[in-house]
Amino acid sequence: MTSKQRSAPASLATVAAAAGVSIATVSRIVNGETRRASAETVERVRKAIAVVGYHPNHAGRTLRRRESRLVAMLAPNLDNLVMAAIAASTEAALRAAGYVMILCDTHDRPDLQDEYLNAMRSQVVRGYIMVASVPSAGLKDFVADGAPMVFVNRRPPFGRGAFVGIDNVKAGADAADMLWSAGLRRCGVLAPAQGSSVTRDRLKGFCGRMRALGVTEIPAAEAAGRSHLEIGYEAARRLAARNGWLEGLMCVSDQIAYGAYRFARESGIVIPERCKLVGIDGNPLNRWIAPWLRSIEVKYEDFGEPIVELLDHVWHAGGDAEHIMPHGVA
Repeated sequence: MTSKQRSAPASLATVAAAAGVSIATVSRIVNGETRRASAETVERVRKAIAVVGYHPNHAGRTLRRRESRLVAMLAPNLDNLVMAAIAASTEAALRAAGYVMILCDTHDRPDLQDEYLNAMRSQVVRGYIMVASVPSAGLKDFVADGAPMVFVNRRPPFGRGAFVGIDNVKAGADAADMLWSAGLRRCGVLAPAQGSSVTRDRLKGFCGRMRALGVTEIPAAEAAGRSHLEIGYEAARRLAARNGWLEGLMCVSDQIAYGAYRFARESGIVIPERCKLVGIDGNPLNRWIAPWLRSIEVKYEDFGEPIVELLDHVWHAGGDAEHIMPHGVA
């Protein structure tokens, strides 16, 4: 062992590795919360603490006394206007309630999400706001250990937790009604290959409604990637190659519609005369840059207060809860 290794202070991760448990379990036991761990686990952690020479810091005592005013928001792809609107709204609501928000961009990567979760634990944040989270090993541990969390937009990936979002099945059905009411019958859907609860529910609502209206064939195309602009472009290209241009397309996000529009223009297709696009988001910029797009409107700028209310519920009452936000037609 080098002198540098000997001088490095022991951390929760060091104790966790020595005891063969998660960092979350070590943190809980160090902070005196032993009721949810077996006596054997508690003893193993305490022995590991002694062996590695771990010493809790003042930040740990602050967390036990719940003096922290920090709240962490983890969200993917903050260049997406939806994520930016949710973040801005939540920061304002937290600030009004006397809290400070730390914002982390996970880029939709499970490994980066876990890295930020562990980093935020060391910053003694009081709660976590998980916007469009992805399933990951670290998140599973945090949920199992009862970390105070509110999930936003995408439902909790492990079936437990507080949730703020819209009824995406209903939003998909409303998009189908928009196309149907315009007299369009030969319609398809564009979606990301990397599905989520949002995508699945919007597709379920759209396809279910179209089938209820008597449509038996609903062409669909997916594309991989993290940018919905690129996904929309590639999915539109694939669908056009297989099925030609349809009368209408339901895009599971406005940005996917923007990408599809770009491909249509490059292909000489006039939108909306040759093909009508319907999106879901209701981006406020649509009236400036996409007057051709009809969209299901979601007021992401209003998400902040319900998120903070549910976080307060988790802190004081615990248990599952949800707040379903309304949506309309833009």
